[in-house]
Amino acid sequence: MSRLAEFRAAEKALQEQLKQLESLKNDAGLKKEIEFEEKLQGLMKTYGKSLRDIVAILDPNPSKASLQSSKPIKTRRARVVKVYQNPHTGELIETKGGNHRGLKAWKEQYGAATVDSWLRG
Repeated sequence: MSRLAEFRAAEKALQEQLKQLESLKNDAGLKKEIEFEEKLQGLMKTYGKSLRDIVAILDPNPSKASLQSSKPIKTRRARVVKVYQNPHTGELIETKGGNHRGLKAWKEQYGAATVDSWLRG
């Protein structure tokens, strides 16, 4: 990009930002916020208080929930260890899920309902 094109692009961006600034200056909500901030700063200066002091006054005992997000933490229940015993071989399989290689082999060989009946209580 040439220096002239770069200059014109920067000038155009500046003009757009100036238009945006003018529209913000005329916004009533922004004027109220600026007025509030100025009055608050004046009060803080008058009484020698900082922003931390103001927060401590408004919320003297902040809870951990208000400091963190309000989304509750969900925890999963721990899986129970299941023990299956093959009555034909006496072999034991301990697993927390149904994705065990040996358990799958048994279910393929003997059927899922049969293998489920081998569950030790």
